[in-house]
Amino acid sequence: METLVKEPESPKCTVEGEATRKEIRGSSLLLAGRLLSIGINFAAQVLMVRYLSTTAYGALGYALSMADFCQAYANIGFKRAITRFVPIYHEKQEYEKLFGTIFLVVGTTALIGLLIVVAVHAPSGLVSRFLIQDEQAKLLLLIIIFLVPIGALNELLIGLCASFASARAIFFCSHLLLPALKFSVTLFLILAHSQVTLFAYGYLFCGALGVLIYGAVLVRLLHRHGILQRLQFKALQVPARAIFAFTIPVLLSDLVAMHSAVDVFLLGHFHSTSEVAAFRVVLSAARLNTMMLSIFALLYTPSAARLFAKTDYAGINTLYWRMAVWMAVLSFPIFAMTFCMAEPLTVFLYGARYQRSGMILAFLSLGYYSNVLSGFNGDTLRVLGKVRYVVRISLIAAVTNVAVNLFLIPRYGALGAAIGTAGTIILQNLLLQVGLRQAPGIHLFERQHLTLYLIIAGTAVGLFCIQFFRFSSIYVVLALTAFAVMVVFAAGKKNLKVADAFPELQRLPLMRLIFT
Repeated sequence: METLVKEPESPKCTVEGEATRKEIRGSSLLLAGRLLSIGINFAAQVLMVRYLSTTAYGALGYALSMADFCQAYANIGFKRAITRFVPIYHEKQEYEKLFGTIFLVVGTTALIGLLIVVAVHAPSGLVSRFLIQDEQAKLLLLIIIFLVPIGALNELLIGLCASFASARAIFFCSHLLLPALKFSVTLFLILAHSQVTLFAYGYLFCGALGVLIYGAVLVRLLHRHGILQRLQFKALQVPARAIFAFTIPVLLSDLVAMHSAVDVFLLGHFHSTSEVAAFRVVLSAARLNTMMLSIFALLYTPSAARLFAKTDYAGINTLYWRMAVWMAVLSFPIFAMTFCMAEPLTVFLYGARYQRSGMILAFLSLGYYSNVLSGFNGDTLRVLGKVRYVVRISLIAAVTNVAVNLFLIPRYGALGAAIGTAGTIILQNLLLQVGLRQAPGIHLFERQHLTLYLIIAGTAVGLFCIQFFRFSSIYVVLALTAFAVMVVFAAGKKNLKVADAFPELQRLPLMRLIFT
């Protein structure tokens, strides 16, 4: 049902169009901040990789991967639950349930995180028996494991800030202040000629400071919206049954989707930390392809949840496909660099000793970009209550990933891990996309975007084939890549509808010429 929204620039906007416009505008601020934080974090990683030896970086990467995997247990799906339940309770003004949800997820996350830390530090030899034999990696894991409760609480606090549409707070804290602090700590440790263990302690320091900052921001947001004043401990209602019924299946889907952690574990078991380093060193660059996905997701789930509360399925469909197109076009330059120019990019960033990681980067980038092309299929199914289907597909993907990598990793090492993981991610996205047929009003694919998707696919294939011609100059490939990016952007202008999301651009003659 269409509802008129009174706005000076567009008085005929529908409710779903306004939600989409708000999502794009808010996400654009996060995009600017994310680009800034990506640059800062990437610079810190490049400096650290070039400073540390291959084995030292491999040991640190192994510890970080294991901590990421354990952090999912500490979250138990809460980071997705709060962006679904908190906006709904806020929309319905059920403040007793809103505060009950916050206290439940924060308290449970902190408790589980501390239990994981105790389990890893227990004198039972769990780490020595089941994880890795490398002594340096064991020591770093005992330090990094404290990031589990810290990182889990950070994720929850970011989600809570997003639930109240605080894009500015996320921009300042997550994309500016904390990345700058992390870079400063890394640079200081390098100039001080520090050992790798001090880098682990540096991660802990930055994470702990993040919890304090986000906690203060959240309290300020609750006070500004007039929510904190409605806190009454005697009237609290903890919707534990509804939350755990949602989070337990989400936990399973999150855990089985952590393909890279499984890859690192298997690489550490069958090979040395050097092989872990070859895989882990390009993982961050490959994940740049999902940068837009993570940015838009912060505001997409709360927006979709509010539309679901109003049973506005047409609005969810509009929101879903507009976001998918925006992410596909904006992510293409990153995909072109990390897929089509993987080897020279890897050597330029990390040095010649990691040259063989170029092909690993190409396969991983292909897998992660498939997440972007398919949009928020899993998140949409969760918002609509189709959690069981998401869990089944995630379990199928997890079993496939383990089975394939048990065959490939012992034989081909890090390259086998990249091939197996990329194939599994693509398979999982195809199955989730098919699941959209279960959702009322959500289209499996919008035909109006077919031409754009074909152009993206054809351009990517052409760029990938160019690298086999061995041009004498890298600048030729860079020029062709830039041309391909312009072609994709030109083809996607009508699909993006930039003028609808940013009507103020119409006031500028040059911008009106470009975007209309």
